[in-house]
Amino acid sequence: MRAYLAGPEVFLPNAREILDRKIAMARSYGFTPVSPGDLVVPETETRRQRGLAISAINEKLMTSADLIIANLTPFRGIAADIGTAFELGFMCARGCPAFAFSNCLDNHFERVSRLYGGEVHLGEDGRHRGPDGMALENFDMADNLMLHGGIAARGGVIVTRQVAREQLFLDLTAFEECLSFAAEQLLKQAASAQ
Repeated sequence: MRAYLAGPEVFLPNAREILDRKIAMARSYGFTPVSPGDLVVPETETRRQRGLAISAINEKLMTSADLIIANLTPFRGIAADIGTAFELGFMCARGCPAFAFSNCLDNHFERVSRLYGGEVHLGEDGRHRGPDGMALENFDMADNLMLHGGIAARGGVIVTRQVAREQLFLDLTAFEECLSFAAEQLLKQAASAQ
């Protein structure tokens, strides 16, 4: 099966090295990896055209894949990389099996609470709210409930681990656990379909 490897690793200074490690690991579990870092972007006249070209190529790559394994480690803030979240939603909308991992054990609620400096209170409506009055998701989930829901509805899991801050996007232990689970899960599904 062709596995789309989504995540913010493309932004790393050593992106090629990390992507190549992920690709090799995916192959070792029997997947044909589809990596957004493998795209060749045509020359464009403007930066905007370049961005649109990258988006179109990534959508074509996702359309060629059978499943997704997404890195939901919080990126540049409290939540998963927004591009990765889009890719996960895209693949879920296609009905593809979805799996994810995060190198952060703190759940979404804990991270948002820290963003608010702990100034979270229980509102009259029974929902936790920040000092700006906005409600917080409090579902004991690694990230937004829609990401969890999409993965769970397709039989997947989110594997979480805690790694040192400087290893957030370099440690591939949770990725490998996710690969192992995905391979086992898809093998079971194939066996039960026969």
